[in-house]
Amino acid sequence: MSYSPTGSLGSAVNDFHVSRRRAAMEDIMARITGKSADLLSFEEVSRKLRAGSKVDRGLHNVPLDSIVGSVGRYTDFTRSFLPRQTSDEQRWARVKVGFSDLKGLPPVELFQIGEAYFVLDGNHRISVARAVGATHIEAYVKEVQTKVKLTSDVDPDELIIKAEYADFLIQTGIDQLRPDADLTVTIPGQYRTLKEHIDLHRYFMGIDQQRDISYKAAMVHWYDEVYLPIVQVIREKGILRDFPGRTETDLYLWLSKHRAELGNELGWEVPAEKAATDLVSRYSPTFRRAFSRIKAKVLDWLIPDAIESGPEPGMWRQERVVTGQEERLFRDILVPISDADPEWTALNEAVEIARCENGQLHGLMVMQNAEKEDEECREEKRNEFIRRCEEAGISGDFAFEVGKIEKKIRDRGRWTDLIVLHVAHPPGDRMQDRLSSGLHTLIRRSGRPVLTVFGSAHVPRRILLAFDGSPKSREALYIATYMAGKWKARLTVLTIATRGNLGYEQMRQARNYLKSHGVDAHYVHKFGRVDQCIIRTSEQDGSHLILVGGYGDPAIKEVAMGSTVDHLIRNTKMPLLICY
Repeated sequence: MSYSPTGSLGSAVNDFHVSRRRAAMEDIMARITGKSADLLSFEEVSRKLRAGSKVDRGLHNVPLDSIVGSVGRYTDFTRSFLPRQTSDEQRWARVKVGFSDLKGLPPVELFQIGEAYFVLDGNHRISVARAVGATHIEAYVKEVQTKVKLTSDVDPDELIIKAEYADFLIQTGIDQLRPDADLTVTIPGQYRTLKEHIDLHRYFMGIDQQRDISYKAAMVHWYDEVYLPIVQVIREKGILRDFPGRTETDLYLWLSKHRAELGNELGWEVPAEKAATDLVSRYSPTFRRAFSRIKAKVLDWLIPDAIESGPEPGMWRQERVVTGQEERLFRDILVPISDADPEWTALNEAVEIARCENGQLHGLMVMQNAEKEDEECREEKRNEFIRRCEEAGISGDFAFEVGKIEKKIRDRGRWTDLIVLHVAHPPGDRMQDRLSSGLHTLIRRSGRPVLTVFGSAHVPRRILLAFDGSPKSREALYIATYMAGKWKARLTVLTIATRGNLGYEQMRQARNYLKSHGVDAHYVHKFGRVDQCIIRTSEQDGSHLILVGGYGDPAIKEVAMGSTVDHLIRNTKMPLLICY
């Protein structure tokens, strides 16, 4: 540490006025930036943090930057201890003259709260010490006991939050029951919301257990069984990186609110993992996420739906790995309901899959207009859907939407694992038919497996996989492997020789993959037109379900030339699972 000799009283007075001008400039900049230049009031901090006893810590060499407030004189100096009052001129100047070295004046007296210090005696000595470039000062320190510790960079807004945290800790005692708990937030008012979460959890615990639950028991159960699992999702998905400056408790509250809003909007509970992914994609301020949102909006505006590419192959599977959902492949199944399916074919097939998966069904009815006379029809559909689910012993709910059918199904489908559709109007064989086909667009852009059904429902015990080695057919291989293992289904793998590709390498790939996962399969290799070979083999094999990869060529080419998927939808009467 170094500083210049003090010189005469007149020189010290000049130095005081220089410091006064710097104080005025600091106050001006504070108004411009909105960041406070004030010292903190020890009395206010002590009251808000519910200060307890004081412990004498003796003489210490204290960093000047850690002194953030004062007892009584917190308005006389700026946060950097520049003098604000002209009346302090003579006293400040005399201290400056006597400051030939730090040993020329007695130590100051400070209170300590956490890493922050408050001046009990010695405001002018600290002001002069900073003016001459000192970095530390000798001080007699008394530590003030509080539940919440301050840092040396605390500002008034943070003080409000810390005061609320102190109250929260006193009310809940969580710091005693879970000493490692860190529930810090960055926005005032959040602890009231956090306490509401605990109170609501206690209420429902009482209903479930049919007894009074102590606040202590409820709070511990909430922390262990509600808070920590969501925080674990936040950690595993690295969400803090997408919201710099926020804490885990901030994101717990935000994610809980977002999840509740999604549940109200959709009519069913959204898993925390999926809600977290959506929260990041919608609101992350990072450049990569913001650019991705802008890009998506621009492409959506410029490119017609019918020729816009869907998500990359395998995205659905990657989401499942991140959310830890691989134990059930089709936990949530979306079933669009319409008058074009009077036999409830889609629901019947979805019920069979839900039974295999212990899954739940989400019925959806979409209409172009919300006519009042349709209310009775909608209610009848809802009641019938719920009745059929209950009769089958399957959990189900039902929602109604108004708008473009394809878009509404796609929007809701992203929250589920499988879309089951009754096909009343397959994509036509002409280019203009494919351009106007909502089904074609839905399958291409859904990013989810789509199961198209036509007639009676079957438990899918005999499955045919058409495999060509493409990225989307590899997703079909992944699903086929799961079904053969989990559902104990008999699997047939079909490879087809095409122009320039005999298909034997694809058969080897499928065989090795299935063998590595302990799955036995029957292998068939054929020559001919792909869609005809698939249909013929499924009939010969007595298949209950066909698995194929989704549209593989660029959208413009498939709209212009047609595709195997469209041919299959038009010509087979067997359930067709189109994979992504």
